[in-house]
Amino acid sequence: MKKLLFIALSLFITTNLTAQKAKVTKGDWSNLKGITSYNVVFDYSDLTIPKYDSEEEFLKDKMAKREEKEPGTGEAFKKSWFSDREEFYEPNFINTFNDRYKDGAVKVGKDLPNAEYTMKIHTTFIYPGYNVGVVRHNSKLEVTLSVYKNDAPDNVIFSVDYTKIEGQGNGGFDFNSGQRIADAYIIFARALTKHMYKNNK
Repeated sequence: MKKLLFIALSLFITTNLTAQKAKVTKGDWSNLKGITSYNVVFDYSDLTIPKYDSEEEFLKDKMAKREEKEPGTGEAFKKSWFSDREEFYEPNFINTFNDRYKDGAVKVGKDLPNAEYTMKIHTTFIYPGYNVGVVRHNSKLEVTLSVYKNDAPDNVIFSVDYTKIEGQGNGGFDFNSGQRIADAYIIFARALTKHMYKNNK
């Protein structure tokens, strides 16, 4: 029985470590060698959400359903949908990246004074997932990451598309959509640090 549990756990860990797909679309990982700090910026433009034609349609639908049940909650949802970015997604990505990069050799942050390069994280797809107690689905992300010198945003030296980024559920206690989505940013940061270190050590 213990052997079966060990095998199941090993498969779960392996699946989560290898699920993310990274496709380099410009340059090479080696282009990042020697860069020790990045100003990170986040872009959510042209965001795709499953089953909706646009982010606006998604918000309109979710707000209407909430307003029908309890007036005022629709607008509160819209406000949190946008505030969750700075409150949950971005700090979780930044903190995880800085904690996970081996020996702290590379750092990311907002407005780092000595950083000559920018790391732009363009989130192109979000599936918020859900948790209603007895049934839940993990959040999912797709991201395009680009790197360029701060003063030359049109001269991208490296770009990579990440797909199949999936949150792990925070032990099932992820009833808030912002926290569910933030969990996927944590997984993304772990995958990114692994790829950067592996290709630039």
